[in-house]
Amino acid sequence: MTPLILVAAFGALTGAGLWLTLVSLAALARPRRPRRAAALPGQWQLLKLAGCAAAGGAVWLLTGWPVAGALIAAGCWWGPSLLGPDHRHRDQVAGVEAVAAWTEMLRDLMAGASGLHQAIAATVPIAPEPVREPVTRLAERLRSGRPVQDSLRAFADEVDNPTADLVASALTSAATRHATDLGVLLGTLAEAARDQAAMLVRVAASRARVRTSTRIIVAATLGMAVLMLLFSPDYLAPFDGLLGQLVMAAIGALWATALVWLTRMSRFDLGPRVLAPGPSPTPEAAR
Repeated sequence: MTPLILVAAFGALTGAGLWLTLVSLAALARPRRPRRAAALPGQWQLLKLAGCAAAGGAVWLLTGWPVAGALIAAGCWWGPSLLGPDHRHRDQVAGVEAVAAWTEMLRDLMAGASGLHQAIAATVPIAPEPVREPVTRLAERLRSGRPVQDSLRAFADEVDNPTADLVASALTSAATRHATDLGVLLGTLAEAARDQAAMLVRVAASRARVRTSTRIIVAATLGMAVLMLLFSPDYLAPFDGLLGQLVMAAIGALWATALVWLTRMSRFDLGPRVLAPGPSPTPEAAR
């Protein structure tokens, strides 16, 4: 490789690294939007795809390694989601805390002699943001005369966390069996949800070390590759042939598997849902 190509390769790899960093920071700084915003036209996705393809094509042209170009393009596309902030965990914590706050609202309203339908309708304008739309649809279903059990089941499916399932089960039991200690039960559920949210925050703090270690490993490996391209190109000469490209592809696949594995290790599962949707019973089973 000529010095000009080495400098250009260094610039391309540096640009790819800056792209990953800027996309990760933009994802961290971008405010959380309602779920329906995801249905907007994918202009951002098209722009991201064009940037990833440009980075991959530049690396391919400058190094002569098509596999390196494909790996850079794939890294620019999936890197921010694997190495960036864990939005999934943040949404989990926000969802649990929102269910806890909404449960406390219901408890306080029902303690003031409000019925279940009236209490749910009263919480629509003041419900926490993560559950406001599901609560609004729940109130609309109850207002339209849909059975309480079906309405609460649909609400639990929309919120999609185990705490909401417990609250929906408690409210269903109170509506169908006229439970007298519903306030105490809702208070206990809200307290348990608060404890679960605090536990999720503690777990996230301990598992953040895994994500930090992953970022350090990736940065050190890319930096070493750039230094070898600049100061020891003969060491990387075996990658110029077909066999070298196959070996590079195998190494890239191993790296991708390791990154996905490390990312999954740093995630936390809330556990199985009590009211998880299941297969509908067959007519023979119903008989």
